[in-house]
Amino acid sequence: MSVRAVLEVIAFDVEDAVAAQAGGADRLELVTDMEADGLTPSAATVAAIRAAVDVPLRVMVRLTDGFFAGGPQGVDRLTGVVGELREAGAREFVLGFLDEHGAVDLAAVERVVAALDGCPWTFHRAIDRAADRDALRKELDGMPGLDTYLTAGAAGGVDEGLPTLLAEAARSGGPGYRQQIMVGGGLRLDHVPPLCAAGIDAFHIGGAARPDGWAGPVSADAVARWRAVLDGRTAVAEPSAV
Repeated sequence: MSVRAVLEVIAFDVEDAVAAQAGGADRLELVTDMEADGLTPSAATVAAIRAAVDVPLRVMVRLTDGFFAGGPQGVDRLTGVVGELREAGAREFVLGFLDEHGAVDLAAVERVVAALDGCPWTFHRAIDRAADRDALRKELDGMPGLDTYLTAGAAGGVDEGLPTLLAEAARSGGPGYRQQIMVGGGLRLDHVPPLCAAGIDAFHIGGAARPDGWAGPVSADAVARWRAVLDGRTAVAEPSAV
């Protein structure tokens, strides 16, 4: 590939972050509590990781399981947390909220984005639970700082969502499709060739970076294997599940 593909790795703590950077990660997503699909880490954790590594960090803004903001009081809490994270050194974020009908909760997103004050951010896999992906993208088109969608193409993961990912990649640059597609969620190394061929150049891994499962740390060697495949230095030999 002529342009280096972005490899983003989930990190819980300094140990994860250092290993991910050593393996060749371009960016980290900072979360806690993967049993709830990833919640906001503490400001202290963010500050410690920021001091330990040089790669960009995207910090999750999500306080409860699910993709609901929790009404006005929930959004108040979210905006307060954003302030604490920014004081701790966070400059990039990950967020996404849906309403009870599966549409984007635009009021919640707008309030949180206002608290980001121009910081870049990713709309995360809430898009994979949306009632209408295309409508969500077009409603968020032009939102300040939004530069990435993290998606598997479907709630069930990349195996199910691959056709959608390829179709959305083909619409790149159109209204609602100007943001980078970052693929994650059931992503395997054997998915990489067709995704790259479609022009997708950003990939997100979590469990694939942890040979011992979510209870174990990030492995620099596991990250390096993904880095080598994305750089075209190593062929895909067999499936490698997230």
